[in-house]
Amino acid sequence: MAERTRLAGVVGLFDDEDSLLAAARRVREAGWRRWDCHVPHPVHGLSGAMGLPPSRMGWIAIGAGAVGVASALLMQWWMSAVDYPVLIGGKPLASWPAFVPITFELFVLFAAFAITGGLVRMCRLWRWHHPLHDSGVMAEVSSSRFAIVLDARDDRFERDGSRLLLEEAGCTDVRDLVEEDGGEDAAAAPAPNGARDGGHP
Repeated sequence: MAERTRLAGVVGLFDDEDSLLAAARRVREAGWRRWDCHVPHPVHGLSGAMGLPPSRMGWIAIGAGAVGVASALLMQWWMSAVDYPVLIGGKPLASWPAFVPITFELFVLFAAFAITGGLVRMCRLWRWHHPLHDSGVMAEVSSSRFAIVLDARDDRFERDGSRLLLEEAGCTDVRDLVEEDGGEDAAAAPAPNGARDGGHP
């Protein structure tokens, strides 16, 4: 019985980062929202070419750290001056210098938890499978090649039009990204000489 598959997207592979940057600008200008780039090493200018906004991770970390500081100061003030006050050598009950170590520790703890949670959420690390995992594309990208993936869930996605966009952007290795229904297995099917055969696999 033939396996049922669905088209998950289109992948364009490039041999150098300059070609990738030019293609990324082309895709961004075309108005795509669900797409991504995969590279074997950091590429200067890629975030700008993709039109990515500045990372929110810094604000997440400082916000959570501020909550940690407030929690630490409130907790220590309550315990030292309200719940169980103990007068020692005439020192004030709410002595902030004594609160510094715990305040610092909770700042770091809250920020660390927020960064971890933020990365899991923003990078979608809860996903155990993606069509690229079994496609063979990442084996090439992790060594020397550069890839653009156009997601089939994007409103602008249309197989032939998506392939044509990548080819016009200078890509000579365009592949369909397909996966079995249910998302358990996947494969990237190369198109010989960039030909478009029309219709989904």
